[in-house]
Amino acid sequence: MRTTSFWHGCIGEIIGTFILVLFGCGSVAVSVLFGSHQGLMQVALAWGIGVMLAIYLTRHLSCSHLNPAVSLAMALSGRMPFRKLPAYVGAQLAGALLAGLTLYLLFAPSIAAYENTHQIVRGTSESVRTAMMFGEYYPNPGGTAVVCLPLAMGAEALGTFLLVLMIFALTEGCNVGRPDDALAPVFIGLAVTSIICLVAPLTQAGLNPARDFGPRLVAWLMGWGDAAFPDRVGGFFHVYVLAPLIGGALASQFFVRILEPAMTRPGEPCDCETTLSNSKEEK
Repeated sequence: MRTTSFWHGCIGEIIGTFILVLFGCGSVAVSVLFGSHQGLMQVALAWGIGVMLAIYLTRHLSCSHLNPAVSLAMALSGRMPFRKLPAYVGAQLAGALLAGLTLYLLFAPSIAAYENTHQIVRGTSESVRTAMMFGEYYPNPGGTAVVCLPLAMGAEALGTFLLVLMIFALTEGCNVGRPDDALAPVFIGLAVTSIICLVAPLTQAGLNPARDFGPRLVAWLMGWGDAAFPDRVGGFFHVYVLAPLIGGALASQFFVRILEPAMTRPGEPCDCETTLSNSKEEK
């Protein structure tokens, strides 16, 4: 691995993850503090746009994984050398941490005012209402869903599985139905939006261990303490770190072992191609 290429990759992952988390968590922050977004769809779109912009900004530097689950999937599928994995994950965590810190510095006075208005003591269980601007929680604070640890893990694993599967499908050459390479980031962003709309009512839809841990660590450092890591039985690690990694790994193997061979195997044309061909002959 060339040194220049290595550093370009790290820089790309830091900047891209920073942009993704800044815009995404920022949309949650303005929703909590100012009621700026009405409904889940608006927040999900902000996340999707953040993902799209981050990919366009950094895809020439690092292929824009921006997510440890995606990097693990790429390594397991042979799309990236395993030796790059620790550096990519470290860069993603650094970018997410910087984004969380930036958000705190930007909104610190507004957070304090919100806490005073609503009589929230930072670090208590009630302060999850503001800590959710940084890390995710299950069940979603303020929601009505009933979510246990296994269900939360399943939701995060499924959401990440769908995300990684769509990334493969939208970028791999074997899929002739994929969009033009210039439009792939748009469709990946839309995939993120759709998945958030599905999973967020249960777990806030982390789907990305770096996106969760970096800002959550900022919340812990800035006084939220136990409220930043409230689940003593390992919920944070199992739901928002382990489950996305499992989902991403399963998606990579599903694509490589099942979908990719099916897409590349020569065979009879599908029914739609046969029908189209017959129609042309009749004319």
